[in-house]
Amino acid sequence: MEIITQQLDDALEVKVRGRLDNYWTEHLRGNLDNVIREGAHVIRLNLSEISFLSSAGVGLLVGFHKKLKSIGGSLVITSPSDRVKQILDLSRLSHILLSSSAPAPALLHVAEVRRFSTPAASFEVMECAPAKPLICQRIGDPGLLQGCRFGADDCRKIAFPVATFGFGLGAFGDGFEDAQTRFGEFLAVDGSAAYLPTDGSNVPDFMVSSGDLVPEMNVLYGLRWEGGFTHLMRFETASADSPISLADLVRAAIEISGAPVVGMVMVAESAGLVGAALRRSPAAAVGANHAPFQYPEVRSWLSFSTERLYSRSLALISGVAAGAECAPLAPILRPMGSEVWPLGHFHAAAFSYCPLKKGSIDLKETVATLFETETLQGVLHLLTDHREAAGPRQSEFVRGACWIGEASEIR
Repeated sequence: MEIITQQLDDALEVKVRGRLDNYWTEHLRGNLDNVIREGAHVIRLNLSEISFLSSAGVGLLVGFHKKLKSIGGSLVITSPSDRVKQILDLSRLSHILLSSSAPAPALLHVAEVRRFSTPAASFEVMECAPAKPLICQRIGDPGLLQGCRFGADDCRKIAFPVATFGFGLGAFGDGFEDAQTRFGEFLAVDGSAAYLPTDGSNVPDFMVSSGDLVPEMNVLYGLRWEGGFTHLMRFETASADSPISLADLVRAAIEISGAPVVGMVMVAESAGLVGAALRRSPAAAVGANHAPFQYPEVRSWLSFSTERLYSRSLALISGVAAGAECAPLAPILRPMGSEVWPLGHFHAAAFSYCPLKKGSIDLKETVATLFETETLQGVLHLLTDHREAAGPRQSEFVRGACWIGEASEIR
């Protein structure tokens, strides 16, 4: 099989020559996956030189048509061979897959978009009109992590319904005793929550709002945000070989918002995440006077990779960033890069890859779809590796969407 791609105005033409049977279907699947990862959401398939089309090939065409339609893109066949046209007619799929029969796109209201570029990436910014200001609630005392001094009185059950997000150290369960051996990193976004249990299973768990069911987390410490976002920031780098760092994205977000402290949620294609996760629950060793972050004990308490993790995954990120002093949040803020500012604290959940719809997208729908259709691979606290031997390393991304809100109040 031969595959040739070329850009035609706003669409990418993919010309395929040969047989589209079960064997060669996987070859075309890999090609289409790659061009979608690179940002092509409008694809025109030229099948004028396809001599044979099996049911496996038909299934692939329908699958990619549905996938791109779900994110506001399209895949249509522009030049079918006689054999392809015959198979599609018999399958009653011509009206769906052939360009001459494709319905014209509906005219949609497009929000005003501000565009700019930096050496790292190109950006699109859309202003939002939040129904409520964004309020930050600080929960618990992160200082108790030193020495593993958490007890039942330090645990609070916190609900994370729609229009809230947060992160911290917590666990699902019926109170402190039930969760005591499983406390780990968690994040919650718009009615969905995930955490990494520290009971040895190393398998992340999650809950998604449904009907009257609202995710609740037993929280030792963390932040909970409630309200609306003021900006949606889309970003894309020139290629997967030149990703943008989390610190650069945070700087752009703070500049766009014009606020000293912002809450942020991001859904982005990862070029590699740098972070750590607890191996053991700090609430299961109360009274033992442990100091989990001192050498050599840290090796049994903390999982930290010297290499970037979850490359080519889709990451859901929840966090806070500050471009100036913020005393109420000082215990939870850390340097984002090699410079003094910005400071921040971010947790990430990594999912199997799926393409993101371009332009303005709905956060709740996007997050719920991730949990319902993709595989949750891990949860971790994003960090910058400052060790001189390796050079500064931090999480990097290729493209994505970032929701930004000014912290109007910190409680």
